[in-house]
Amino acid sequence: MFAPRAKGERRYWLIKSEPDVFSFDDLMAAPDRTTCWDSIRNSGARNFLRDGMKTGDRCFYYHSNAEPSAIAGVCEVVREGYPDHTAFDPSHEYYDEKSDPETPTWFMVDVKAVAAFKTPVTLPQIKADPALAEMALLRVSRLSVVPVTPDEWAHVCALGGVKA
Repeated sequence: MFAPRAKGERRYWLIKSEPDVFSFDDLMAAPDRTTCWDSIRNSGARNFLRDGMKTGDRCFYYHSNAEPSAIAGVCEVVREGYPDHTAFDPSHEYYDEKSDPETPTWFMVDVKAVAAFKTPVTLPQIKADPALAEMALLRVSRLSVVPVTPDEWAHVCALGGVKA
């Protein structure tokens, strides 16, 4: 499903969270600036978490359903895909009675905050930028995890005022 990686190749992603649920500031304040990225219940996003994201990959942290929605910072994958425990917890909002710990359906990764953007990069700004016209965020906006190309990564980092 995913092209083989060159030795040491880093890939780029965009992960979404509503800031009132878990913001980039919350990630920065988490112990060791790290958290699990759980409760994803879309098979396309699950495949990225399970099969695509690798330790050392970088992610844009995107605040969705915000005014305005925007990329707030950069984080790094520090643990590759593993079963999402929230799927097995009947008291959890994202419990999935069909998910079996022996053959899990849902996966998560751990991410660590790297840097906040000096200037958040807003969705209107992304939509208006010809260099970002093909960004997966705009084409598959419903997914909470999407790939980002190296060129998009460098461009957005420059807009946000952080080193790519």
